[in-house]
Amino acid sequence: MTPKTFKIKSFGCQMNVYDGERMAELLGGRGMSAARDGEDADLVVLNTCHIREKAAEKAYSDVGRLRREDGSKPLIALAGCVAQAEGAEAQRRSPMIDIVVGPQAYHRLPEMVDQVVHGARPVDTDLPPLSKFDAFPQRRRANPSAFLTVQEGCDKFCTYCVVPYTRGAEVSRPFDDIVAEAHQLVDTGAREIVLLGQNVNAWAHDGRGLAELIRTLAKADGLERIRYTTSHPVNMSDELIAAHAEVEKLMPYLHLPVQSGSNRVLKAMNRSHTAETYLATIEKMRAARPDIAISGDFIVGFPGETEADFDATLQIVDAVRYASAYSFKYSARPGTPAATMEDQIPREIMDDRLQRLQARISQHSLAFNQSKVGTDTRILIERKGRHAGQMIGKSPWLQSVHVDTEAEAGELMDVTLLAAGPNSLTGAALWKAAA
Repeated sequence: MTPKTFKIKSFGCQMNVYDGERMAELLGGRGMSAARDGEDADLVVLNTCHIREKAAEKAYSDVGRLRREDGSKPLIALAGCVAQAEGAEAQRRSPMIDIVVGPQAYHRLPEMVDQVVHGARPVDTDLPPLSKFDAFPQRRRANPSAFLTVQEGCDKFCTYCVVPYTRGAEVSRPFDDIVAEAHQLVDTGAREIVLLGQNVNAWAHDGRGLAELIRTLAKADGLERIRYTTSHPVNMSDELIAAHAEVEKLMPYLHLPVQSGSNRVLKAMNRSHTAETYLATIEKMRAARPDIAISGDFIVGFPGETEADFDATLQIVDAVRYASAYSFKYSARPGTPAATMEDQIPREIMDDRLQRLQARISQHSLAFNQSKVGTDTRILIERKGRHAGQMIGKSPWLQSVHVDTEAEAGELMDVTLLAAGPNSLTGAALWKAAA
């Protein structure tokens, strides 16, 4: 029987969130509707992430939990990067899985659902360059802050990373297609657009780079804010840095992963930058936009990392003074060069280093938030808070700001920032800036 309701569960990166939204639009275009909270769905799509260790095992565990008390199950689609890595093996390991669809083929999901209805168990993990975007329907509804994928894949081949194998080579969407989708997003409710890519600042098309794309999007009426993520230090061009100084709608926030402060570890990671070149980029960025909030990524316990290497990481945290950062213990991914390197770090050492790193990052995050107390700024209201009459908006620096207001999601509001914690701030409304 053709499924009438669906549920999509997306895990991992913002790219997966975007992919999940597009799959929902595709299924909705076939007459299906999203299941309500607490309601069993006829089709469940597990949109998986393969970055962390045991990602595949977690995916199969998630599949197993979908079996109902009466022994029945929904139609199950395994999507995303675990699907890409596992391929047809996924169905051999778990016969409950009806569909396996990789991240470059999910535009075929409605067609694959039809095939299941007729008795097939389709698998598609091909990696055609961006053909999926041509199959998408027009955007019908956008969140106040909306994701827009502009670039996919990676050619960097960091020795710890599976992305080049699960997302394919770096490819950039055409300029006109991106601009058209951005206008659709604005027309359907977006006030902020977040440009996405595995290496978003490597986006290039017909001689244009990301800076020119941002300058073009900034001309769109109704679009108030632009962000982009995730960037690679080697692709941080002078033109893009200049855009931060010159484009008012480009928010003062940059996520620029460094991964380690040790040049020896960076070389082993094949990161193609050094601590010195990374810090030079940060210095240029702060010269262009002094109030910029810098975010980063860190891996502790990479094979062969010594205490001196880890201390170099703490030193770069102190030098940059991150407004926020994501930090992880090294996770061996099958098929990556780092997985077979000697001197794998014991778990207890990684645990200790991660705790020390996160404590140092938290010190700087709190200091950054506290530096904004007393500032008048504009926030974009995104959702309701926990308390009656409370809403949560995002500052230009990507901080969550709690404010008591009657404003609704999608509205811009000027506030005074009154108090700061390590993860959010409290604000008081000045006046509503725009409807």
